[in-house]
Amino acid sequence: MYLQLVSLRAFALLAVLLAVPASIAGAASAGSIKVQVVDERGVPVRDAVIELDSPSAMKTRITFPWRMAMAQKDEAFVPGTLVVARGSTVAFPNLDRVRHSIYSFSKPARFEIDLYGRDQSRTHTFPVSGSVALGCNIHDKMRGYIRVVDTPFAGKTDANGYVTLSGVPAGTARLTVWHPRIRTPSGEVVKQVNGATDQKISVRLR
Repeated sequence: MYLQLVSLRAFALLAVLLAVPASIAGAASAGSIKVQVVDERGVPVRDAVIELDSPSAMKTRITFPWRMAMAQKDEAFVPGTLVVARGSTVAFPNLDRVRHSIYSFSKPARFEIDLYGRDQSRTHTFPVSGSVALGCNIHDKMRGYIRVVDTPFAGKTDANGYVTLSGVPAGTARLTVWHPRIRTPSGEVVKQVNGATDQKISVRLR
């Protein structure tokens, strides 16, 4: 009788496992990948944008935990580099005592925002993926960058050159490193990686 009960329980457990939806099974196989970016001397590269494009990833709305905003503070863009999903609307609040006028001549987003003052804000939508360099018509030293991505697996490196991407599906994927100083025409380095395998990538900087 005891053996029969155990067999029935085992059969029931097997039935439950076989009934698990494919989406849940896929999520169970997801992991994280830690990427470090260094220059040719081995020095960590800060604010390098890492993107992972996986053919096995589920197509969902892309969201990130940080604010879709780039302020002007102390006559600088803060943060200096911002990662946003394609189609995002970014706010540009002015936290300075002086007025600013934002512009970009980059192919993915050519636009200009007229002068506006302290505690005012303007917005712009970015429907095309790619790299957008920003400037201010009033303050030539101001430089900012927006990287518009098509993947939820994206982020930028910290002061030690590291970023961790979570929920990465297993299997091969394309990993892109972007930084405005990388010595390539696009500012990118691209390589194929195997799922959630940690990476250390060396780049040449201008």
